[in-house]
Amino acid sequence: MTTKTEAAIDWWVKELAPSAELRDWFGHDPSRWEEFRWRYAAEIDEHREEFDRLLDLALKGPITFAYAARDETHNDAVVLRELLLAHR
Repeated sequence: MTTKTEAAIDWWVKELAPSAELRDWFGHDPSRWEEFRWRYAAEIDEHREEFDRLLDLALKGPITFAYAARDETHNDAVVLRELLLAHR
């Protein structure tokens, strides 16, 4: 396991992470995936400045998402990637 410090992360965008309430509600339950995606996108929309900065970085070159979920298909990084790709 790698810590944030060990990962040498350049920019940790806490505002773009799902809220604790949303994470607790989702609980990595695949049956809630579609609703999670919708709710998480709404939360991200409340932080347009941070999202736009991330989009600018993504348009300039590769970016890497760090996430702690074991499920590689149903996690916030997947949603964030989809949103960035939709805004290219």
